[in-house]
Amino acid sequence: MSKKIAVIMGSDSDLAVVKQAIAVLDEFGIEYEAHVFSAHRTPEAATGFARTAAADGFGAIICAAGMSAHLAGVIAANTTLPVIGIPINSTLAGLDALLSTVMMPPGVPVATVGINGAKNAALLAIQILAVADEELASYLETYKFKMEADVLAKDKALAEKIKEL
Repeated sequence: MSKKIAVIMGSDSDLAVVKQAIAVLDEFGIEYEAHVFSAHRTPEAATGFARTAAADGFGAIICAAGMSAHLAGVIAANTTLPVIGIPINSTLAGLDALLSTVMMPPGVPVATVGINGAKNAALLAIQILAVADEELASYLETYKFKMEADVLAKDKALAEKIKEL
């Protein structure tokens, strides 16, 4: 059985973006927990969660935050698990959150997806778990083949539309 994935939001308003990650985790049948912890308003709760996450059966942690976006860094500083940051578009077109998430000091890595990139965050977390789970790796392979088939079908449909022009 695969490990769980934690999905942590800096605010409940981040759920509008994070629900895309949750949908992917559901599609793959991955067990997860979702929480709201703030790097600035609940630092002890965030730190406590991070420090016990590995022992609690998690294999990766996804952190979504906007504005100053320090959540992923606080979590990464307190765990050895892989942490994936989702910068949320809130102010400055999300650039502030992106830079806050991606500019970590040496020794505190945070993998960072694009602004509002919740789906990719979930897929990256699943790929991390799949390293030690052959069944999950097989499901990922099937998922990627389906993506390829979908694009090729769109290519074929485009060719038909162009003929009609």
